[in-house]
Amino acid sequence: MPQTLARKPPENFKTLALHVEANAHQLCYQGIGQPLNFSQMQARRKPLAIADSQKFTVELANLGVSVRLTLHLDGRDYWVVVRQQREDRGDTVLKLISGYVPAHELHLPLLTALQEVAEECLVESDSGWLGGRFAQTWLPTPYADCLHYIDELHFDLQAQVGSTHPVFSAELPLLERPMAYVHLPTASLQLIYSLRLELPSLARDLSLFHADEQLEGHELITRLERQYPDLYLIALHNERASGELYTLQQGQLQRASSDNLWLSEGFAERDGWLVRDERISWDDWLKRQRA
Repeated sequence: MPQTLARKPPENFKTLALHVEANAHQLCYQGIGQPLNFSQMQARRKPLAIADSQKFTVELANLGVSVRLTLHLDGRDYWVVVRQQREDRGDTVLKLISGYVPAHELHLPLLTALQEVAEECLVESDSGWLGGRFAQTWLPTPYADCLHYIDELHFDLQAQVGSTHPVFSAELPLLERPMAYVHLPTASLQLIYSLRLELPSLARDLSLFHADEQLEGHELITRLERQYPDLYLIALHNERASGELYTLQQGQLQRASSDNLWLSEGFAERDGWLVRDERISWDDWLKRQRA
């Protein structure tokens, strides 16, 4: 049976539409207009067209943030991805850990990224659940009322090399230099932070689970389903995908099927600052990785 971890009203979420200016060297965004709730934001996420992929000025529906999380395990690197059924797009994909940036964090979306890792990437050891730390900042433990987090061990997040093209919120450069793209089908600006996940060497029988909130009626409900961990590891070789896909259960890598698998637009081809596709097939993505 799934375990319910959290319930909250969607009305608590507020964000802002964006004014975005980009050229070949940098991208700048700032919030505009009145605060939007979740439904109002979704109503703005409609396809748009931009003629010049390098230089443009545009109004977008929202800011989204993702984390390209690299895990080092037993001498190999893996990208951490989660399985998500996207009701608004009618598909199921593997995607990066991601979320919408609320209005009060538009100037510091790294905080949203760290919050999403804490909420979506759950690490269980033989003695309990692990909290996390980024530099000197402890990540929240959002499900402490339901899960037993242990104090003795934690995982660490470290920033990796950022994008060569800076992104600015108003006039402030973003910390850790995330990569940015405008997703045309949803009229949104997306940021991707590159972080490294280090698991404690003393932890035993580690398992990785994904927890994500779903809108059910008038509530956002987060559940944990042990039978379907829904957090996957894409094996890397020389920083490129090898074609292997795994889950981690009780310290053992379990091979997962990649048949008929799709990845979200975060893996799709980019043209300048733009991404035009909704998704990309696993096989097509691997071909691009090996080209």
